[in-house]
Amino acid sequence: MTETVTKPEPPESALSAPYWQGLRDGRLLLQACGACGTLRHYPRLLCSACFSDAVSWRQASGHGHVHSWTVAHHAFHVGFRDELPYTLVTVDLAEGPRALGRWRGATPRIGLAVKAILRQADAAAVELWFEPDGEA
Repeated sequence: MTETVTKPEPPESALSAPYWQGLRDGRLLLQACGACGTLRHYPRLLCSACFSDAVSWRQASGHGHVHSWTVAHHAFHVGFRDELPYTLVTVDLAEGPRALGRWRGATPRIGLAVKAILRQADAAAVELWFEPDGEA
């Protein structure tokens, strides 16, 4: 018997819809606080600096540096089982916020310059990946 397993996808809400649409359009978007301008990634209801709920969106450059990384050896959902082991990186984006994404390339190192890749995971979902951005 053949089993088809799909990966769980984050629920899209009114709050996060512009972010997900941006990825589908090939753009990594950051929320910008409408009151103080603080940028944040991932979408959240309130600004962590001033607690305002006013928000606008800005396109990120997609460039940054590795802050940390880890290798997943255990799938917490069966949909990721066939991809083990895989690496996740936390990146300090050039605009300031940190972003978490999958990794493509040789073992990352702290401080390595990286660039974002938006990878079509299936017909509806786009995943955020990072890879080395030239030699650092």
